[in-house]
Amino acid sequence: MKTAIFQCPTGISGNMFLGALADAGLDWPLFLDTLQNNLPLEGYSLQKSAVVKNGLATTLVNVTFQSQDEHRHLWHIKDIIFNSTLPIIVKERSFEVFKRLAAAEAAAHNCSVEDVHFHEVGAIDAIVDIVGTVLALHLLGIKKIYCSPLPFGSGFVKCEHGTLPVPGPAVLRLMEGFPIGEPPPGCHGELTTPTGAALMTTLANFSESANFILEKTGFGAGSRDLPIPNAARVLIGQSGSHSTYWERISIIETNIDDMNPEFFGYLMQNLFQAGALDVFYTPVYMKGNRPGTLVTALCNPGDLQKLMNVFQTETTSLGFRFREETRVTAQRKFIAVNTIHGPVNVKISTFGTSIIIAPEYQDCLDLAVSSRVPLKEVYDEAKVLAWQSTTNNK
Repeated sequence: MKTAIFQCPTGISGNMFLGALADAGLDWPLFLDTLQNNLPLEGYSLQKSAVVKNGLATTLVNVTFQSQDEHRHLWHIKDIIFNSTLPIIVKERSFEVFKRLAAAEAAAHNCSVEDVHFHEVGAIDAIVDIVGTVLALHLLGIKKIYCSPLPFGSGFVKCEHGTLPVPGPAVLRLMEGFPIGEPPPGCHGELTTPTGAALMTTLANFSESANFILEKTGFGAGSRDLPIPNAARVLIGQSGSHSTYWERISIIETNIDDMNPEFFGYLMQNLFQAGALDVFYTPVYMKGNRPGTLVTALCNPGDLQKLMNVFQTETTSLGFRFREETRVTAQRKFIAVNTIHGPVNVKISTFGTSIIIAPEYQDCLDLAVSSRVPLKEVYDEAKVLAWQSTTNNK
């Protein structure tokens, strides 16, 4: 699996994110052609240049535009993105970033998401930064992103709402539940921008621990000059060379004793649709010895807010808990084997020297029913064939 680790000692912005990917080997002509010919947005240009930050060679990406057009609502940005002919995964992930940004702005300014006017973040440069970054990740084939804790900075920043202390209210909302880094000495001002925070909290896991083979490195320059190189560093490589996979995940849970039991199936369905990696229910006893249910969901840190929204709207709970933990999982792959009754998909996992073979239950069940044979017979045959295939390929 192609993986990217972002190390951001001086924070992150949209152009730093994109600049790091450009510096790490993004096919720039292909990227520009794909973006400009498929995104229905005019009046801008995107330049890439080599700059040196305190002796460090980096790449600076800048968006220039003819004029700052009218403020946009979320629905307008959605139309721009989904009326494009970009790959569907790029459109969906780009809009996820803007939705998260809109939710943060709404909470910060006490209004509804529909009423949010995107000022700086709704301008042409932010649309290009966000959609361009997601497109660049897609073109590079990056499937997993990790990020170091992000520093806020200090001082004040001028924005549409006036002069505000750093971090601004939107950045604070975006970073709730995520680790905050210590800014380097002498690095003042806004280090992590709303666009940068929205991209990272939507797309990345906040951890720098990933086992992979390093292939490329890139440095994306920030616009300001700081006492140390103002650049985000990205390490790109292939994970999956080891038998185990380490990652940071978020866990959200709540205890419920007053909800219609019929609703739990729908709750689980909605949690998975919101990005949950796993959902499970545990019987518990609560106040007054009342039987209840502990609802637990696991997710990538970037999906935590979406799961929190499901908990708020689809349960009767008045509160919930969340925490971050490290998860270790076995590396796995899928193969297809042909039994005498038909094809079966089989999952093969490795933990150290141990090999775990698990035929897909539904495939085995369908063949057992259609062939009128015991389920165990189909399952065991698929397992033997998968084992033979695995040992023969060693």
